[in-house]
Amino acid sequence: MHSDQDVTQAATLYEAVGGEKTFRRLVDTFYAGVAADPVLRSIYPEDDLGPAAERLRLFLIQYWGGPSTYSQTRGHPRLRMRHAPFAVNAAARDAWLAHMRAALDTLDLAPEHEQALWRYFTSAAESLRNTPG
Repeated sequence: MHSDQDVTQAATLYEAVGGEKTFRRLVDTFYAGVAADPVLRSIYPEDDLGPAAERLRLFLIQYWGGPSTYSQTRGHPRLRMRHAPFAVNAAARDAWLAHMRAALDTLDLAPEHEQALWRYFTSAAESLRNTPG
């Protein structure tokens, strides 16, 4: 017989935070901030941020243990390669993190889930920086 702790440990973060609904809320809130941010808005070539939001949502869902729709539709994530055409400097990284922090704070997640997501976001944002300054 499994204890509640065993079930909790076996669950993916995707499941533990509420699945697709939670990641949709996170990404929608994040992109609402991006839409009004002059530093970040210049990085997004599409007038409609919907496709970018969909790509991020599917990526995060897959990364955190949900369905692999991202890879099925787009192939391997190759994040650095996909971001290489865009100048991502420290100001862009910081703006991205500020909007992601604000979006994450709206979710009211358990501290361990919030911390895991935040560690990932800060690491990923820094790894995608490709321009000095």
